[in-house]
Amino acid sequence: MIDFYLVDVKSISSDVPRSNFSESNLEKLADSILASGGIIKPLVLKETGVEEFSVIDGHLEYYAAVKAREKNPRQGEMVNAFVISPKVEDLVIEQTALLKNTELNTTQNYEQEVKASTSKTKSQTLPSNQLSSLEKQMSDLRIELVQEIQRLYSAVNQPKKFTQADNLTPLEAFNKLNVRDLIARLKTVNYPEKRAIEVAEKIEKERSNQAFTSLADIVERIKLKVGKSKKETKAISEKKMLQIVDTWSEISFNKEQH
Repeated sequence: MIDFYLVDVKSISSDVPRSNFSESNLEKLADSILASGGIIKPLVLKETGVEEFSVIDGHLEYYAAVKAREKNPRQGEMVNAFVISPKVEDLVIEQTALLKNTELNTTQNYEQEVKASTSKTKSQTLPSNQLSSLEKQMSDLRIELVQEIQRLYSAVNQPKKFTQADNLTPLEAFNKLNVRDLIARLKTVNYPEKRAIEVAEKIEKERSNQAFTSLADIVERIKLKVGKSKKETKAISEKKMLQIVDTWSEISFNKEQH
């Protein structure tokens, strides 16, 4: 499964050194990210731990996002990304490799065509029908790029709908929402779907024994077994709870239309 999220830049790591990329390019990309509000090519990430991710594809874009966060910590805090599940990791890696090879071949072919066309213009004018064909190709590429940007923008900004009333406090939400709605809300603070399901089910189990009395009570009681050692760790950290309070107070949770 592949899910689309806004992910905290600080929770991402890359095994490709930053020195592999030009600082001037990172600087320009970072400025572009801040000016446009995001990257047009989302990162491809895999989950390596609780709220921890590693870059599979998009290392240049990742370091540009890091640079953007250094320039403006608030505006550059989050980056759009596809988070993949372990089940499809190999398939996604294969897919990204195929896409890169296709892009490389297309670029090389285009450069060869341009060189051939340039050499011809030294002795003769480029035929009008050939020029028209090249202009049409460039126009089609621009249209495809604009459509892709619009699609990604719509995906990021698509309003999320929930079934419960929109005036619940975070504590009331943890105590009253059903599992489905809890999962939906947890995903707004960048929990991958699998983790959101586990946390929501744990919340339901805990509150069935005793209602939560405070947000600190939730942080202390909601724990999950992770890793090979199956050691219990907090599923909602203090920092994550602060993010939940901020995010849930800003998002309008409208009732679904039935």
